[in-house]
Amino acid sequence: MTSREVLPLAPETFHLFDTTLRDGAQQEGLRLSVADKLRIAGLLDELGVSFIEGGWPGANPNDTAFFAAARDQLQLRSAHLVAFGSTRRAGGSAATDPLTQALLDAGTEYVCIVAKSHDRHVTDALRTTLEENLAMVQDTVSHLVSQGRHVFVDCEHFFDGYRSNPGYALDVVRTAAEAGAEVVVLCDTNGGMLPSQMGDVVSAAGAIGVDLGIHCHNDTGCAVANSLAAVEAGVMHVQGTINGYGERTGNADLTTVIGNLQLKFGWPLLSERQLASLTRTSHAVAEITNQAPHARQPYVGHSSFAHKAGLHASAIKVDPDLYQHIDPMVVGNDMRMLISDMSGRANIQIKGEQLGFDLSDRELAARVTEAVKQREAAGYSYEAADASFELLLRSQLGELEAPFEISSWRVLTEHRPGEAEGETYSEATVKLVAQDPETGPKRLAVVGEGNGPVDALDDALTQALAPVFSQVERFKLLDYRVRIMETGGTDAVTRTLIDMSDGSRTWTTVGVGGNVIESSWEALADAYLHGLVNGYGTHQPKQ
Repeated sequence: MTSREVLPLAPETFHLFDTTLRDGAQQEGLRLSVADKLRIAGLLDELGVSFIEGGWPGANPNDTAFFAAARDQLQLRSAHLVAFGSTRRAGGSAATDPLTQALLDAGTEYVCIVAKSHDRHVTDALRTTLEENLAMVQDTVSHLVSQGRHVFVDCEHFFDGYRSNPGYALDVVRTAAEAGAEVVVLCDTNGGMLPSQMGDVVSAAGAIGVDLGIHCHNDTGCAVANSLAAVEAGVMHVQGTINGYGERTGNADLTTVIGNLQLKFGWPLLSERQLASLTRTSHAVAEITNQAPHARQPYVGHSSFAHKAGLHASAIKVDPDLYQHIDPMVVGNDMRMLISDMSGRANIQIKGEQLGFDLSDRELAARVTEAVKQREAAGYSYEAADASFELLLRSQLGELEAPFEISSWRVLTEHRPGEAEGETYSEATVKLVAQDPETGPKRLAVVGEGNGPVDALDDALTQALAPVFSQVERFKLLDYRVRIMETGGTDAVTRTLIDMSDGSRTWTTVGVGGNVIESSWEALADAYLHGLVNGYGTHQPKQ
């Protein structure tokens, strides 16, 4: 029997329920404006999720404003927008409860309400009786259904509640179903479950006869695995967030859930085009939320299909599938070959091919490989510095026609007490020979100023090159990172990585030196060299 034969068949109806805008927004340091939410909702709709939970109207002014804006500005093509709320207050009536009314005022066809399903949470947190809690569930669901809403119920702390009092946890599920809930969602709110524990609990709830969903947090690192285990036990509705955003350690990462259900279970949840947008969607949401993308995130991470060991590269040259569980292009990602002192000839050949160079000659590839290893031993790292690796390749192949050569450089930094509470002033002098394509070699000497020595060197280099190569004025230093390579205090060898952009492309160079200024200068000069060699900053980049 094959592994595919033991996997569950896709149910007739399956829900991908995204709660990035609500539960994901509870992540520490993450705050979404109304405009942010509208943009993310549009991306989720394009991806092909079934439901987008927009927030809690009435309880959160920003969420109330979002639903108001969504009515006019959000044109969903396939997904349904969902308003989130809770059961009515103890001792009250759903018909007069202000938060229940706010759910109706949000104007969504679907609503999702949270209900307590752990007996101790009912008595200790809500401070009411178990019977009243069931009445709250019944009253709220039936009232919303009577107002024409489709209702989902999130059973908060269900798995912990099932351990404490399984009969009562199941009573909450049964009450919600009998009141008209279309899906009852079992929530691992504390994130403490393991995959092997999911099946029996889900099956017990499934015996009630209502469609079930799953909502997992990642406190054991098992949110995705727990969600899949619940799917195997029969749930037809999975809640998660893009990139696993959420409080504490986050929620189930919906990008991973989608990848596994579509590519491992074989369920046709998204079209080929939508699945191919998975990586782009992940990174676009990360950009909007101002969260750094997680490089090692399954399927969509920058390093998901990055190969470093020479043994891997040798196999990949024969067949990429030998060291990749899927074709990365299926999810919109790409294979990357990392260059380091662990690289073999195959790594270099594949990476060279990706950059447009023919390294099929084994002797040539071996020579480049040896050059890389020698430079790595001196402190260089090409894993994240493709631009410097390309310059090294061009040099080894005799194809590096440098548009300029540095004659000398120096930088001075002085402190001026009394000026703006003691300003630090940096001045750099750069002398170089630029190869003017019309008039030939041109000697230039320029003094630059800046906020620190690297900024001053950048200013001087731009001024020196601009009279001959005007496109350098479009080059902007985006990021600057320094690492101490050995212990030894202030005289230790340092490595600097610089990200440069011309507005449409970004490239990274590396420099190594006996001090931070020396390593920074090498990375900076190489960044300008790589940009000019490739024609960046012009309308027609050099091929």
